[in-house]
Order: sequence, then structure tokens, then C-alpha cells
Amino acid sequence: MNLNNPFRHYNDSVLCPDAPFPSVDAERPLQLLASCPVYKKTPLHHRQIEPIKGELFIKDERGRMGLGSFKALGAAYVIAHLAQQQSLANTTFITASAGNHGLSVAAGAKTFGAKSVVYLSHTVPETFAEKLRLQGAKVCRKGNDYEASMTAAAKAATVNSWVLLSDSSWPGYTELPRRLMEGYLVMAAEIVKQMTSAPTHIFLQAGVGGLAAACAAYFRSTWVDAPNITVVEPEAAPALHDAIQAGRVVSATGPVSSMGRLDCKEASMIALNGLARDADRFVLLSDNEVEDVMPDLADLGLATTPSGGAGLAAALLGKVDLPSDARILVILSEEA
Repeated sequence: MNLNNPFRHYNDSVLCPDAPFPSVDAERPLQLLASCPVYKKTPLHHRQIEPIKGELFIKDERGRMGLGSFKALGAAYVIAHLAQQQSLANTTFITASAGNHGLSVAAGAKTFGAKSVVYLSHTVPETFAEKLRLQGAKVCRKGNDYEASMTAAAKAATVNSWVLLSDSSWPGYTELPRRLMEGYLVMAAEIVKQMTSAPTHIFLQAGVGGLAAACAAYFRSTWVDAPNITVVEPEAAPALHDAIQAGRVVSATGPVSSMGRLDCKEASMIALNGLARDADRFVLLSDNEVEDVMPDLADLGLATTPSGGAGLAAALLGKVDLPSDARILVILSEEA
């Protein structure tokens, strides 16, 4: 299902007036990461893959800073920013996660001497919980979806006076998630430097929308209207799609999706503001559609999860009409 964005070019936060737009200041996180020994630019692959006739550029985040996804740039950057201002020895960060955001929180806390607690829903695999424990996090299970685990984490943060570090935003909670999204600009800035000219089409997968909104904002600030930007979500979790259609934040409904990292039923307010202004359309994919593409990607040396490959899947499945001379940008956002 495709939805053309009626709010494109709106420069007022008409959908979420209490939330800001995403930052486009990539220099702050770039300067901080410059001193990080594990930071290095991730590759941009230039490929031609049937049935796409045009050029395909794939930003490969699977090896990002040893954590296996772009999320390494987010929460860990927030924690590093706070560590510049104060000791974190007595600080506990808490979050909910459907995947790699929790790893970024745990790794950042461990690096700077803080503690971390990560709430997971019962649908998140135990293998991921073990990865979190290896980074020093305490793992708690609550609820059958991301929203339930997020509610539990927010309550525990209040009760224990812990620092809630979410990758989403809601009324009264925007400062830390906006800075977290600012960390993702490192990836967008790398892409701009790696490409010799602007892409014609960009596909960005979205859960609460942080990656998509941060990248779209930076790309618009650099390439203006040159690219056509499509946001890709699971049919089971059309949080941004439904909010754009309704003209306000709404809670989407649907079953658990195999695109687990994207299975978020309510959009971040900051992301919604940004994508309402910057995205051209919103596309929904079924689990079966994405899963059918995964073996082909693995055969091409692009093995990832349904979440990590959703944007690429939308391009390969022809969800947008692409001319033969298209220059298409996608992000392979996590390892398999």
C-alpha cells in the first residue's frame, strides 16, 4: 500500500506542535566520534541487482562499531555526550528495545562506567537478551510488544530515578531522543561524502522513525528536492503511515511482525514531524514479501534480517516505479 504524503514541504510542526524537528548538525557527533578508537566509516556498495535497471547504492551498517547496526551511533552517542559533562559512575540508564537500540545503551553505559537496564517484550528472542547481558545490561521481560515494554521501562525509570533513554519521543520527552537521532547523522554525512552525486530515489525503513527521519532531514538539507524519499514500514506496524493519513499521532494495530526491529505501533513525535516535511511517500510491506527477498540478499553477500533489508526489499519488489536511469540509495541497517 502506497500513501503519497500530503504534508510534504510543510515547515511547521503541524502534526506534533509540541515536538521539534530532527537536528541536521552532523558535526557534533562527528567530532565526538573522531576520538573513538572503534569508529570508522562503513562502506557504500555500488551494485546492480535485477530486476532494478538503475544503479543501486547500499550503505552497509552491519559492521558498525562492532555492534552490528546503525544503532551504535545513537544511544552510545547520547551517553558519551553526557559523560563529557559529568561522571556517570552512579548513573543507571534504562530503556526498552526491540533490538539493537538496547545494545547501544548497554555498550555506551559499560564504556563510561554507568549501569544499564533493558526491558524486552516476550517476543524478542533470548539470543538477543544474551547479547545484552554480555554488554553488562540487566534484562527484564515485560509485555507482548514494544509498547508494553516501553511503558514498563518508563515506570521503572520514575520509581528508581534512573535515566530513561528511549529512541522514541512523546509529549514532554524530546531532548534525549532528539540528540540520539543526531547521532544517526554520522551515517547520513558519510553517505553524502561517499556519493559523487545525489540519488534520485531513497528507501528508508522505519519503526518509530528515528533512522528514517534523521537521514531524510540531512539529505534534504544537502540534496534539497533532488531525491524522492520513500519510507517503508511493516503492514503489521504502520505507525507513520497511519499518522500521516490521520494527520496526528495514532496507535496502529496489527499482529507481531517478523520485521521485529520495525514492529512499533506508535511513531516518535520528532520523527513524525520530520518525515511529514521530508518524505514523499509511505509504503507498507507484508512479512511474506520481505522474507521472500532475504535468501536472495544472502546469496549476494548482503545477508541481513527482514528489518535490516526492508528498504532494499521495497526497491526490489517494485513498490515505487523506478526509471532505468535511477540512482537508488538504501540502507542495510543491521547484520543477520
